Amino acid sequence: MKKEIPKADFAIIGGSGTFSIDFPEDLETEGIQLLETDLTFDTPYGESPIFKLFSIGDKEILTCRMHGWRKDIRRGMASRQLFWVLKEAGVKKIIGEGGVGSMNRLLDPRDIVIPTDFIDFTDRKDALILCEHLLVMRQPICPQIHLALLTSAQRRHTGRIFERGIYLVTEGPRFESPAEISMMSRWGADIVGQSLAPEVYLARDIGACYAGLYMVVNYAEGVVKDWSHGELRDIFYQESRKVAGILVDALISITKSQKGCGCMAFRKPTLLKE
Repeated sequence: MKKEIPKADFAIIGGSGTFSIDFPEDLETEGIQLLETDLTFDTPYGESPIFKLFSIGDKEILTCRMHGWRKDIRRGMASRQLFWVLKEAGVKKIIGEGGVGSMNRLLDPRDIVIPTDFIDFTDRKDALILCEHLLVMRQPICPQIHLALLTSAQRRHTGRIFERGIYLVTEGPRFESPAEISMMSRWGADIVGQSLAPEVYLARDIGACYAGLYMVVNYAEGVVKDWSHGELRDIFYQESRKVAGILVDALISITKSQKGCGCMAFRKPTLLKE
């Protein structure tokens, strides 16, 4: 276990979209240098998930697989461990990714959605670290990272890309029932998954900007038609390098500066003081 957390301005939180490859080693992107692997740290919430540290040019990036989720560790606690490390590292820009189900009947498997809003239907809502700020969610997604992801996706993805949408986050790890999807679809969500919250507000809690890119891997239950496990498997294995390449290309184009995006204007000092 490494006790000294390396400094990094950027982080990529890997989800199911990149899980089937060794990230970033399997990419052919010029300039990627793997600096350290198998990094774990003591946190106030237990031992952290495993991190890698890599660089592209003068940017150093921490990355973690599958949002830090591990057997026998509750997902909210895993997120706290992960984001405590990112806070100590000084990370200011975070990109997430994952596979999602289509609740909007216009969305098909392999479509990419870069959401602009979310509904949190989990029991992880208290998974904060600092608790020193009012976390205003009027603009949950960083517009600068969002634009970088959109531009990168337009270069690399030959399928459809949707630059806005509402992500409904469920607790998991199971899929939802048709009745649950029917109920939740009335709330106006476009995609459903398990990996945008609490990340989106933990990022704001630690003073970082956040955006994510999500590939549709199946129709939600009761939407369009029954999804195929074979197609789900094919997307899992066939699209990983593309998703990873989009994330890295987007990261290359963003800076660590938080000027201009306005995200930190939605992080206000709390009025609830002892």
